[in-house]
Amino acid sequence: MMTREECAALDAADPLKHFRDEFALPDGMIYLTGNSLGAMPKSAPERISAAVNDEWANRLVGGWNSARWYNQPTDLGDGIAPLIGAGPGQVVVGDSTSVVIYKAMAAAARLRPDRRVIVSDLSNFPTDRYVVEGLVKGLGGGYEIRDIGDLGTALGDDVAAVLLSQVDYRTGARRDMAAVTAQVHAAGAIMVWDLCHSVGAFPVDVGDADFALGCTYKYVNGGPGSPAFLYVAPRHQADAENVLSGWYGHAEPFAFEPHFRPAEGVRRFAVSTPHVLSGVALSAALEMWKRVDLHAVRAKSVALTSLFIDLVEAGGDRGLTLASPRDPDERGSQVSFLHPDGYPVMRALIDRGVHGDYRAPSLLRFGFAPLYLRYVDVWDAAALIGEVLDKELWRDERYAQRLAVT
Repeated sequence: MMTREECAALDAADPLKHFRDEFALPDGMIYLTGNSLGAMPKSAPERISAAVNDEWANRLVGGWNSARWYNQPTDLGDGIAPLIGAGPGQVVVGDSTSVVIYKAMAAAARLRPDRRVIVSDLSNFPTDRYVVEGLVKGLGGGYEIRDIGDLGTALGDDVAAVLLSQVDYRTGARRDMAAVTAQVHAAGAIMVWDLCHSVGAFPVDVGDADFALGCTYKYVNGGPGSPAFLYVAPRHQADAENVLSGWYGHAEPFAFEPHFRPAEGVRRFAVSTPHVLSGVALSAALEMWKRVDLHAVRAKSVALTSLFIDLVEAGGDRGLTLASPRDPDERGSQVSFLHPDGYPVMRALIDRGVHGDYRAPSLLRFGFAPLYLRYVDVWDAAALIGEVLDKELWRDERYAQRLAVT
């Protein structure tokens, strides 16, 4: 089993090690929650300060032109594009993930007007499912949702669109995007991918997908509530309709025409005035990503997650069951374990500086952000997990009290 000294040697040779210094990380914290909220780039406060104290304070309304606030949706979209294997003019940023899912799924359904089934997955993040349920009610006309089960069985000539997450938010299990997209297209349906737990964790290739979407506050490190993105394949940009036909998606917003006329290209999927300050924080992170080798990120992710599994399981039976795929080719950048008392266990770990999160009913999730996580952090986290479980420190009554956010 690898020693802490050997882990320190890996850190010294890590080609990504210098990126850690570009993040604000509290002393004494082992942050394994980058799959929920990424750490803050140190450049973000300065960039936000400039936007507030110069662009807003001094330029006022002129900032829409001189600071390119007006162009944020497409400027940021072009910054996201390389992270998902897309090109310029194919991604737009704005709104929340839930709103973006609604826009993508409504457009996908309209591209197959003779079909009335939308295939989803009960293991998707709940908002994906909730939004599809609301969309089906809104569409009327006999639309229905079909649970994926076996994809081959779920697909048929009545399926309009399929919405799946590339990485399962609970277990970290990763789907083969290219293979699934080809299978969906063979059935004549539209493929929509949720990349929330993929983007920034490893190289993504949207390939032949029709639509793809995701948040930017996890591995991308855009900040809490940073805006979501939407990829629209170039072949659909002229025909796909934005069901939320807001003024920002108009061909000429400042013509103030009485009726909607969609913009050309991906901009038609913008809706309303961008949240400028959130976008500014995201822009700071995207500047950093221009210097990142995503293949090096993936290589380190595989090494970190594999090391973590080995170290945790080396302690023997502690009531933990690996819920993530053991094969690294089949998982994203997180590791999850089941434990019957998962919630108090996680509370006890957080109290001792190991920050993961809990997902009901019994899942301990640990996310690995290779830009700022070290091998020695993984070693120390595994040691603390062993201490909390071996000494049953989680039995302290205060850890059983549920917080609003788990």
